[in-house]
Amino acid sequence: MTRFITALFLIVTAAAFGQSSPVKDLYQKYEYKIPMRDGTKLHTTVYVPRDASATTKYPFLMQRTCYSVAPYGPDAYPRQVGPSATAMRDKYIMVYQDVRGRWMSEGTWTNMTPTVTDGAPVVPAKRGKRRAVTAPASSTLVDESSDTYDTIEWLLKNVPNHNGRVGMWGISYPGFYTAAALPNAHPALKASSPQAPVSDFFFDDFHHNGAFIQAYIFTFPVFGIQHPGPVSTAREWYENKLIQTGTQDGFQWQLDLGPLKNADKYYKDNFYWQETVAHPNYDAFWQKRSILPHLKGVKHAVMTVGGWFDAEDLYGPLNIYKTLEKNNPDMAANTLVMGPFGHGRWSQETGHALHSNIYFGDSIATFYQRNIEAKFFTAHLKGDGKSGLPEAYLFDTGKKAWREFAKWPAAEAQTQTYYLNANGSLSQQAGTGMSAFVSDPAKPVPYTEDNTTTTGFTPFNYMSEDQRFAGRRPDVLVFQTEPLTEDLTLGGEITAKLNVSTTGTDADWVVKLIDVYPPNEPNHPYMPNKNIELGGYQQMVRSEVMRGRFRNSFEKPEPFKPGEITPVTFRLQDVLHTLKKGHRLMIQVQSTWFPLIDRNPQTFVPNIFEANPADFQKATHNVYGNSAIEVQVMK
Repeated sequence: MTRFITALFLIVTAAAFGQSSPVKDLYQKYEYKIPMRDGTKLHTTVYVPRDASATTKYPFLMQRTCYSVAPYGPDAYPRQVGPSATAMRDKYIMVYQDVRGRWMSEGTWTNMTPTVTDGAPVVPAKRGKRRAVTAPASSTLVDESSDTYDTIEWLLKNVPNHNGRVGMWGISYPGFYTAAALPNAHPALKASSPQAPVSDFFFDDFHHNGAFIQAYIFTFPVFGIQHPGPVSTAREWYENKLIQTGTQDGFQWQLDLGPLKNADKYYKDNFYWQETVAHPNYDAFWQKRSILPHLKGVKHAVMTVGGWFDAEDLYGPLNIYKTLEKNNPDMAANTLVMGPFGHGRWSQETGHALHSNIYFGDSIATFYQRNIEAKFFTAHLKGDGKSGLPEAYLFDTGKKAWREFAKWPAAEAQTQTYYLNANGSLSQQAGTGMSAFVSDPAKPVPYTEDNTTTTGFTPFNYMSEDQRFAGRRPDVLVFQTEPLTEDLTLGGEITAKLNVSTTGTDADWVVKLIDVYPPNEPNHPYMPNKNIELGGYQQMVRSEVMRGRFRNSFEKPEPFKPGEITPVTFRLQDVLHTLKKGHRLMIQVQSTWFPLIDRNPQTFVPNIFEANPADFQKATHNVYGNSAIEVQVMK
């Protein structure tokens, strides 16, 4: 999805540029229209180090994006090229490409282009010639993998003074394009780094376990309007379709919008909105857009990067890494990096590294860029492939320190079970009884206290925000341990195993894992919100929603039977977080989380996107004492 929260959705390298640029001192810029195997031409900008020569050769480092490779024109230079200032100084032949149907490239735009060239044969060239990259004459199969292959082949033939090696990186949607190039990769592709990559729109970004991320409703003009043809600067093809709310209170605006069907007045002609409405379940439309089933036969080195507090793409990096690990035993390297960051924040140094009100240390992005990312690309594109990096380089967000692991989840991780007892305690002993609350779609639980962030394109701070505002509501269940007598390191996977019942026929189940600070916790010197005290702070560490209708199948939803005890089991994303001695582990359970997710009517309807106002009903939900949270713990 987005790289940082920016209304224009442009990559950092194109965000601002002026008459003078350090890039111009180091690089010469070229622009090309590279033909793909079906004849479509993709706009590609290439920055070549000025000292490149027959004796000084450089590898390619490429990003493919739907967010524009601006500035356009051979004499217009950005302020930075490459994934970081370190990479820019290290020098690569930097390549940027507008993908099909975006900005200056020809073709038709498709969200999460389905992979269709798995195993597609490549036509042999004549003896003694480089093998052709054109699909058989009877085939018109093209996807992001084939476009990347064709681009690399063209670059190798037409851009001089390279060393024959190619790397790729991209953050967010460009991270998807990096991952989508892994199947059937060109043999010259030696190092790929999908960063905050989208992997499956039914589980990241636009949905979580099938629940629609209503906070993304303002983004649809960016992704659902076709451009009229190659365009270099004007954004009119989608800009005049952006919703103007006239308020900073996004919670109230979204509530006043009513059922999702009312959004059609804004998006009647938006193809992606119409596709989303038409496919409420995990049918073939969504399934074929997932990159995960195609991550097979990968040989070259991959370093997948993510942020523990990434509100947009946390599912993607963890599952891409695990899928690669499972399916590709012969990879040159498969590395996972997870830092204390929000979406893409590792690419720019902020000095004091904070997320919401939590301070993690100084210059953490620079440490990542110099000691992790630079080592990866240098080793595989310029060196002998020995980066010295561990299998997993992860940041413990409680101890606030990097840790190295030989595999992930770590071999030493052991499963512990905590039960949601009816008396509000969280213990390792199963309880009896039940906890009940009334869920009212007309008065949903907010996902954040900061309403000024709810009119932006995507959420951010809520991933580590103080949850006291939610836990004090009667429609949020709270379970917590006694103060810990020793540190507790949660390291690995988390599974919610709820046993529930409801008076309705549908319900969402939101589970939040929280680190409760002791009442005497001092503030750090860089508190961004002077109205927040860290004493008693309830830091959200991990959270997830399960749309109850999908509890047995994402393809075939089914209603609840009123009053019947029903298991609802789902995964939260992985974690590496140490709760320190004196802290408490807390679990909150609720059924609304607005407007992060859309409101469930709590009356089963075939398609919630088409629900009517009368379908939205109060319901009483029960959570039974044998419900549990399974976590992996490291001693």
